[in-house]
Amino acid sequence: MAPDAFAPGACVALAPLRGNVGRTVFIDAGHGGPDPGALGTTASGQPLNEKSVTLAVALTAARMLRLHGYRVVLSRNADNSVTRLTGADLYQRALSIRGAHAELLARVRCADLAGASVLVSVHFDAFSDSTVTGATTVYDPDRPFAGRNHALAKLLQRDIVGALAADGWRVEDRGIGTDVNAGGPALGVQGASYGHLLILGPAAPGYLARPTTMPGAVVEPLFITNPAEASIAASTAGQTAIAAGIVAATTQFVRGSR
Repeated sequence: MAPDAFAPGACVALAPLRGNVGRTVFIDAGHGGPDPGALGTTASGQPLNEKSVTLAVALTAARMLRLHGYRVVLSRNADNSVTRLTGADLYQRALSIRGAHAELLARVRCADLAGASVLVSVHFDAFSDSTVTGATTVYDPDRPFAGRNHALAKLLQRDIVGALAADGWRVEDRGIGTDVNAGGPALGVQGASYGHLLILGPAAPGYLARPTTMPGAVVEPLFITNPAEASIAASTAGQTAIAAGIVAATTQFVRGSR
């Protein structure tokens, strides 16, 4: 994928704001544009979509990392897709299976073009039962650097839960897990048979030619379908706490990888 295949406001590189440690962190704000992600409602009745809060957390984390001397590449810095969508990528204003696949491939390509040392993809969890709560971090065990993926996931889970607790939110620690069998219906039969999150997973002929090349994890700090946790996700303080946890974990991980 050529760089000009990215949508405006996508795959954006941001220079350090203070010092320069010579490392790049790739932050992926999940969903965006025609893909709202999960939908929830806060305790006060405010509707909330996942794409808005993933972007808010990603932007906050990016600024914090830049103040620590890191170059940051964002998959998106606005409410847009990452790839330039065509008519075939949409179905009734939503992403088609082809569009969802192209969108994830664009995020993979952006991370690799960035030359990033680490990848963090920000999402929020959802479930049909609104009483379900908690934070989870996911990694891929089927990569040459699986051990580093696991180490990163442990740090992210610990530091995000800890940062939320430090601000008074006792979020259930659901631990870390793998992305094996994570292919979802949005990516059709081929995605389901792939059985990994595309942004983290290994190569697959005809589906993912060039996977991400750096350690990475997907964080899901809260259930947006739980009103109390949706309220945290919607708040500036909650978004800042999650971002602070991401920054603490990624900076420790990168320092340890030198």
